[in-house]
Amino acid sequence: MRRRRVVGLTLVAVLVLLLAWPVGLLIWANGKINHIPALSDAANTPGTTYLLAGSDARGSGGVYDETAGARTDTIMLLHKPDSGPTALISLPRDTFVEIPGHGGNKLNAAFSIGGAPLLVQTVEQLTGLTIDHYVEVGFGGVGDVVDAVGGVQLCSDLTVTNDKSNLEWTPGCHEVDGQTAIAFVRMRYSDPKGDIGRAERQRQLISVLSHDVADPGLLLHPGRQVSLLDAGLGALTVSDGTGIIDLARLGLAFRAANGPDGITGTPPISNLNFRPGGIGSAVQLDPATIDQFWADLRDGNLPPGVVGGMPS
Repeated sequence: MRRRRVVGLTLVAVLVLLLAWPVGLLIWANGKINHIPALSDAANTPGTTYLLAGSDARGSGGVYDETAGARTDTIMLLHKPDSGPTALISLPRDTFVEIPGHGGNKLNAAFSIGGAPLLVQTVEQLTGLTIDHYVEVGFGGVGDVVDAVGGVQLCSDLTVTNDKSNLEWTPGCHEVDGQTAIAFVRMRYSDPKGDIGRAERQRQLISVLSHDVADPGLLLHPGRQVSLLDAGLGALTVSDGTGIIDLARLGLAFRAANGPDGITGTPPISNLNFRPGGIGSAVQLDPATIDQFWADLRDGNLPPGVVGGMPS
């Protein structure tokens, strides 16, 4: 009888640990998230829309140039409609837009001028979609996540020797660490497709990472779970009201967009060397089709596959 009690108590203890560990991990993770006021008071639009921005200070995240302060080179719109395929749309940082209160400029200038709130307002004005969750990713932190999963395999046909990103690359697929991965996605001067090519490599890295962090083997390694969460959450700053459950839903939406039934790409582009005056060369979205594109994205009417890309 005593032995049965011991066995029974042991089973109860194991069950409690199995149940308490993920709950405790969620509570711990939720407390580590950094929040900022970023969202506007715009009326809700159908579906759930996430704005993802990659930010860094010069000299971090594998980037070394003369520009001081922080800026964003990666801007992505992730939209899960009420019905229809989930879409991950890269917004080229040099896209010519109207910035509320500041006139025409490149999209990433909104972040430089007014941080996350102005970037959110600018993207909402551009797309007609209300941003439900803003997620800012520090590039140095992404490198830590790559290292936490033991490195990733990235592929490119380019030959690169790039002083600005310190990237040396030969054509093919290579296993890389965090610093090399960030240099890989940030480099654009050796890519004939410029910002479009960079956006493609950014989506490649995030797709590979989303696959690796979903590895069921992580369930057997609590220590790795903590290390990975610590690295990942340390890289994130999110809008007020966005919690760990929202980030989990974002992860699922991201995987859906990168799956066979999802949508990836850019908005329709008409000119990669648009010169409106005063800001140099910018990316011009196709004025003939862009309004319908945003409406189809909102309503889930875009077909699965790759959209946009280099202008024909």
